Parts: sequence; structure tokens; C-alpha cells
Amino acid sequence: QVQLQESGPGLVKPSQTLSLTCTVSGGSITTASYYWSWIRQSPGKGLEWMGAIRYSGSTYYTPSLKSRTSISRDTSKNQFTLQLSSVTPEDTAVYYCARGERVASDYDYWGQGTQVTVSS
Repeated sequence: QVQLQESGPGLVKPSQTLSLTCTVSGGSITTASYYWSWIRQSPGKGLEWMGAIRYSGSTYYTPSLKSRTSISRDTSKNQFTLQLSSVTPEDTAVYYCARGERVASDYDYWGQGTQVTVSS
């Protein structure tokens, strides 16, 4: 069974870069034809898909965050990473990583989520 685990700092200062890593076990991030996504949920709001990296290494981002978001991977560690720059308190959210059969939907495995708070 595929398992995903998010890791990273729980507190980030405004204007800094948020960096989170998703470690995958039970399956390879290079297995066709999956998409590995980052999704967040801010307080009182619904789920927001942020972006994804495909098994091939191609990346996809939601337009509203594209200028601040970067997703990369380390295939030797079976990990993929989210970087979100110039954060503000509005970026406070629970961040999830997930595997999907489509670029921004059809998720079959999720991480448990990690709380990130942006505050000085």
C-alpha cells in the first residue's frame, strides 16, 4: 500500500519560503502514469490544489500560485518537495501531499497533512 508523509517546519515567517517534503513508500514516484500533488486547506476554506509533478518529471501549477510555487523531486529518495516563496499569513494552512490519476483530481492516496503557520 502506498503511504505518503509530509514533513517540514510548522512555523514560517512572512516573506520567507515555505518548504515541505513528501516522502513516499510502497510505490515509486516514477511509476506511470501518476501525478503527485500538493494540496492545502486554509482555515474555513475548501481544499486548494497547488500543483503537481508527474511521474515523468513534468510540473503543473495552479495559475494563482504559479509565480510563487516550485515542485521538484528526488527520485533516489522517492520524495517530492514543495517550495512556496514570499509567504504571508494567508498561506497558513494544512498542507497535504497526494497521489492522483489525473493532474488535479482522482486522488487515491493522501498524506495525513501538516499544519503550517505563517507568523512573525
